[in-house]
Amino acid sequence: MKRLLNYFRFVAALLLVSTGAEAQRVPSVTWDSQSLIIDGRRVCPVMGEVHYSRIPAREWAGEVRKMKEGGVTIIATYVFWSHIEEQEGIFRWDGQRSLRDFLEVCKKEDMPVVLRLGPFCHGEVRNGGIPDRMFAKGCKLREQNPVFMAYAERLYRQIFTQVQGLQWKDGGPVIAAQFDNEYRGRGEYLVALKRIAQQIGFDLPFYTRTGWPELRTPVPYGEMLPLYGDYADGFWDKETKEGAGNYYKAFNFKGFRSSTAIGTDLLGKQEEKVNKGDDQYPYFTCELGGGMATAYHRRPYVYPEDAYSMALVKLGSGSNLLGYYMYHGGTNPEGVLHTMNECQTSPGTANNDLPVMTYDFQAPLGEFGQAYPQYYMLRPLHLFMHDWGETLAPMEASFPAPQDLKKGEDTQLRWAVRSKGQSGFIFINNYERFCQLSAKKDVQLEACGVKLPRLTIPSGCMAIFPVNVGGIRFATAQLVACRDGKTYMMQIPGIPTTISLANGKTLKNVKPRGTEKPVCGNIYLVTKEQAERLFLNEKMAQSSISSLQFTKVKEAGPLRTIVKGKAKVAEAPSEQDWQQAAVYRIELPADTLHSSLLTINYRGDCARLYADGRLVADNFYYGRPFLYGLWRLPVGCTELELRVLPLQPDAPIYLPREADKTLGEQVNSIEICMN
Repeated sequence: MKRLLNYFRFVAALLLVSTGAEAQRVPSVTWDSQSLIIDGRRVCPVMGEVHYSRIPAREWAGEVRKMKEGGVTIIATYVFWSHIEEQEGIFRWDGQRSLRDFLEVCKKEDMPVVLRLGPFCHGEVRNGGIPDRMFAKGCKLREQNPVFMAYAERLYRQIFTQVQGLQWKDGGPVIAAQFDNEYRGRGEYLVALKRIAQQIGFDLPFYTRTGWPELRTPVPYGEMLPLYGDYADGFWDKETKEGAGNYYKAFNFKGFRSSTAIGTDLLGKQEEKVNKGDDQYPYFTCELGGGMATAYHRRPYVYPEDAYSMALVKLGSGSNLLGYYMYHGGTNPEGVLHTMNECQTSPGTANNDLPVMTYDFQAPLGEFGQAYPQYYMLRPLHLFMHDWGETLAPMEASFPAPQDLKKGEDTQLRWAVRSKGQSGFIFINNYERFCQLSAKKDVQLEACGVKLPRLTIPSGCMAIFPVNVGGIRFATAQLVACRDGKTYMMQIPGIPTTISLANGKTLKNVKPRGTEKPVCGNIYLVTKEQAERLFLNEKMAQSSISSLQFTKVKEAGPLRTIVKGKAKVAEAPSEQDWQQAAVYRIELPADTLHSSLLTINYRGDCARLYADGRLVADNFYYGRPFLYGLWRLPVGCTELELRVLPLQPDAPIYLPREADKTLGEQVNSIEICMN
């Protein structure tokens, strides 16, 4: 995928790096109650989470470029303590653990970075990233006591060795840092972490914290910006039925910034309230679900519309920074003392059993850099934020529809308005996960004193209509981009396009003409599919798909007894259990490994892939294929072993409607896709 031309003027403004012996001026970064401000200009960034230590170092540059081409303008990444100091006193900054090398890649790619420093991160890593040994130190963790804070300072000093010279003030990419994660204790602890970081040498334009859950005592205003999130579903819910939890609230426009559905396994029931004074900060998110992980007991299947709808709803509700968790999936690195995945048998954060290796997360970019549909679906929204962010950022949100809609409420349209003076945008969301919302007929939308034509809003429709913006009085099409004097709009499927211009001219039933021919003046109307790939100079490579031969060499043994662990959810299979799996041998053609994605179409409970006897990939079956990037195989490997455990009767797990729930196991086909 080639770099997107003329797309990242925002990032170029964000990050001016040294050229030759003379460094260029570093842009100023400030914020107020509405937005980030770069050199006096309001911006609406798109932040995408990717964990550098979950991706091989040789793949970093290409994956960062893909994120840029998807519209990401800031990267967020955890620095997992256990990834860099699993064994006490042995700090590993080599290979894919090298934070400095990753930051150098981001600098080269003009990509600002927010570092999420811990000590506690979560991220579905064992103990949330806190090494096992810390649970035997005789001190309370994540608390302002001398013993723990001394270890936190030691960690931060090590991280700073990787950051020094690459901070924003140096012309580097590091623009901000977050302290701890999802903390609910005393705000003094977070401030103490910040002071330690500053004393070490961290000197950044702004600092952040997660805005959930409510703190026991507040953080003084201005110390760190609270960032919020929402998800369409959660692997962490203990229930094993479809639609558990109150995730439906993520699809309603509302003034409440936070979520009561995140991390209920750790945080319990949460009230719909934020810390006092937090509404004086700009409304930013850091964990808007780009997908969802699968736990052994609960395996959500997330749709691309889920991610798009939540993003549009957050934007319409007033958010001026959309941060996705995750935007790019990954693979856990191998540990020396234990595996790196969250599991019920670990001393901390032990509420779910996650796969040992995979952290695909069904994110816009998956574990191996493969683009899922939401990667393209989200791009028009990101282009809009990039090109129209300065117009959108100062607009206040208002809510003509009720904000407390019940699950599946279908009697009225969900919509919101953001406006300033006579200009505004109308946001529409006629979508809710697991609900087939009906078409809304004879709808009269109004903003800034302008009434749109009466419309029928189709089921599943999501749209943003401009009012008195960019020479357009109103339109029933969505603004996407403004480049080189050309305004690009996206037709909304199922809604006739009307464009009323400020000069009094009105065009009705306008048909898309693509990017070559305007529909009027400098206005170009494109289809949804064209908008999703607007400005992408990618050559749609003809993928060659070949079937591989595989042989079943061992039938599955006796079924294991599935027990519930200390978190009272089903435990994943043990190493001993895997000895009873059905075994398949896969022969690999030697000339297809460097660019091939292995696709295993199977059904069962879960599966593992081994190369030369070493575990390289695993999968909890949930209806999508089991994938593996063959370019990551050891040199000379020509044979793989696939192990599959059967699905059992009455297993206490949630499988989505897309999964084949036939008992037992079966491999239907194994393919490789070569670009």
